[in-house]
Amino acid sequence: MSSSPTHIVAPQGLAPGNGYSHLVVAEGRLAAISGQIALDADGKVVGEGDPEAQAEQVFANLERCLREAGAGFADVVKFTFFVTDLSVIPALRAVRDRYLDPERLPASSAVQVAGLIRPELLMEVEAFAVLPPR
Repeated sequence: MSSSPTHIVAPQGLAPGNGYSHLVVAEGRLAAISGQIALDADGKVVGEGDPEAQAEQVFANLERCLREAGAGFADVVKFTFFVTDLSVIPALRAVRDRYLDPERLPASSAVQVAGLIRPELLMEVEAFAVLPPR
């Protein structure tokens, strides 16, 4: 686990965000996790047409990547959500909230995109985590 990043939900002059911190300050080694999509270990799409099922698979994949780096969701300092339709955001947030400590929310961005690598995919999530120095 990293050396306790500082989460600042709303710096002076900014309104608090909905489910994220505007600023996270951390020190250590950076782990950049490529955008994860709703593919299982065999490369098959999970939850076609089901935003919650896809979000579950995406976060399970993120968790596998973090574990491989010797990290966990507490070490994530930034998420970027790419969605093909903003209507999937509530399902994505609901799943995200099951993985995160509400007192230590990462910085976050959400972007609507025209499409992802496969047409049946509804979302992709990339993450940056900070691990302790070696």
